[in-house]
Amino acid sequence: MRIAVAGATGMVGHQLVQVLEAGGHETVAMSRSRGVDVVSGQGLATALTGAECIVDVLNAGTIDQAAATRFFTTAARNLHEAGDRAGVRRMVVLSILGVDRFTAGYLAAKADHEQAALSGPVPVHVLRAAQFHEFAAQNLEWGRQGEVAYVPWMRVQPVAAEEVARALADLASGPDPAAPISEIAGPREEELVDMATRLAARRGDPVRVEGIEDPADSNRDLVKAGALLPGPDAIIAGPTFDEWLAAT
Repeated sequence: MRIAVAGATGMVGHQLVQVLEAGGHETVAMSRSRGVDVVSGQGLATALTGAECIVDVLNAGTIDQAAATRFFTTAARNLHEAGDRAGVRRMVVLSILGVDRFTAGYLAAKADHEQAALSGPVPVHVLRAAQFHEFAAQNLEWGRQGEVAYVPWMRVQPVAAEEVARALADLASGPDPAAPISEIAGPREEELVDMATRLAARRGDPVRVEGIEDPADSNRDLVKAGALLPGPDAIIAGPTFDEWLAAT
């Protein structure tokens, strides 16, 4: 099966390509570095020739809501238009758990991404994933200021990016899913600050991790209430964060 991956050089994208090729599929790795621009549409027609499925694991590269929304909705429209012309029969889109509950910020942009994807002519399945185990390392670096790393308090049920890649590969190459949206998360709820602290200790990093909370953040109460946690029907995929950490 020929499967095109939009965002193939990202954290999930490059692992997805490996999983698909290990399963005997032909992949088309789409990224700007390979001459394919999903926003301008450059290279899309050629890349999608003969493709049966598109997997969208794109990252907007910004947390600004307006800019991210423009990126995601434009990309979704272009992928649908080019995919429909090429005869693509299915699109799988990676999203984030709970985005339909948010009205501000990057998560709201992802909600608009979902709607744009689900509204196009090519049949779409959305996989909403929990934050990745790798998210702890990203926040540790994003919040680092000298000897302190400021990490937001956040209830999550993290999952390994590799497991998300496997789930996406199954959705892309398997039978038609019964529902348009599914969820995937790890086995155990965690607190992001605790994850970052344990990661720093594992690495021997002397940075002091401090939890922060932005009182102006309109999403704060939703996150506290567990909006980023999975529902009862979610796919639960190991390893736990501690098991993943021990293996890194």
